[in-house]
Amino acid sequence: MPDRRLLLVHAHPDDESITCGATMARYAAEGVVVTLVTCTLGEEGEVVLPELAHLDSAHEDRLGPYRAGELDRAMAALGVGDHRLLGGAGRFRDSGMVWDPSGRAAAPAHLRTGAFWSADLREAADELVPVLRETRPQVVVTYDDGGGYGHPDHVQAHRVTTYALALAAAPSYRPDLGNPWQVAKVYWTAVPRSVVEAGVERVSGGGSPFRMVPAHELPYGVPDAWVTTRIDGSAHLAAKTAALRAHATQVLVHEPFFALSNDVGQVISGEEYFRLVQGSAGTSNPWTAGTGLEDDLFAGLALL
Repeated sequence: MPDRRLLLVHAHPDDESITCGATMARYAAEGVVVTLVTCTLGEEGEVVLPELAHLDSAHEDRLGPYRAGELDRAMAALGVGDHRLLGGAGRFRDSGMVWDPSGRAAAPAHLRTGAFWSADLREAADELVPVLRETRPQVVVTYDDGGGYGHPDHVQAHRVTTYALALAAAPSYRPDLGNPWQVAKVYWTAVPRSVVEAGVERVSGGGSPFRMVPAHELPYGVPDAWVTTRIDGSAHLAAKTAALRAHATQVLVHEPFFALSNDVGQVISGEEYFRLVQGSAGTSNPWTAGTGLEDDLFAGLALL
C-alpha cells in the first residue's frame, strides 16, 4: 500500500471543504491516499440559491442526491479520488439542527426516519470498521466531542468514529469485516480562538458582502493552547476555493470570503488547524520545533 494514508470522517457534504479542504488538497497532491467518509447526504441543508430552493426537504426533498453531485465535484477540485458515503447513499439521513439559547447548534425536537442522530451507535460504527480495515490509515481526522459547534450530526460523527476506531483495532471483533487495524494518530478539527478573532477583523475591515458577527458570539473556536497542529495548505487555496464553489447550494463564495445560509462572513484560509488526541506529536522542521506545533499530520510516524 502507499506509505501514507489519511482518512477523514465528516457529517455532510461541504463540511470537509470548509474545515479540511486545503489539507486534503495538499496531501492528495503529495501522493497521500486520502479517503473521505461522509455520514449523510445533507438532506436538511438550507439552500442558499433561490433557483434551487425547491430541492429542500420542505418541498421536493431531493437535496440529498443533488448534494452528492456537489460532493463529487468538490472532491475532483481537491484531487481526492476515494470518497464514500457511510453505509452507502441514504443509509443515514441528515438530522437537521436548531439553535439553542446559548447560540450553539442542537438536535431538533422531531427527527425524520433514519436520522443519523438517532442511529444505533454500533450499527453505524460497523459501517466504518470495514473502511478502516480496508484502507488502513495511519491518520484519522474527525470532529471533537462537541461537534465543533454542536451540530448533532457532527457529534454523532465523532462518536461513531471513536467507537469504530476501537472496534477496528480489536482482533476479536467481527473478523468478517476485515483484518484488525490500529490507527496511529487521531485528530480533531479545531479553529484557534485567535484565528476566529483575526477572521472577524478581516471581515469587518471591508470588502466582504457578508455579515460580521463579533468573535465572542460565534459558536466555534477553541483555546489556542489546545491546538497541536497547523497545516499550511496555502499553495492549494485555489483548490479549496473551487471545492467551496462546488457546494453551491450551501456555500456563497466572494473571495477571499465565504458564507453559509446565515450570511456570516468567514475567511477562506489555506491554513487549517487540528488537535492531536491519540498518538504522539512529531516535528519535521525547525519552524515547527520553535512553535511547538506540528506542521504535518504524519510527523513522528514510522510509516508502515
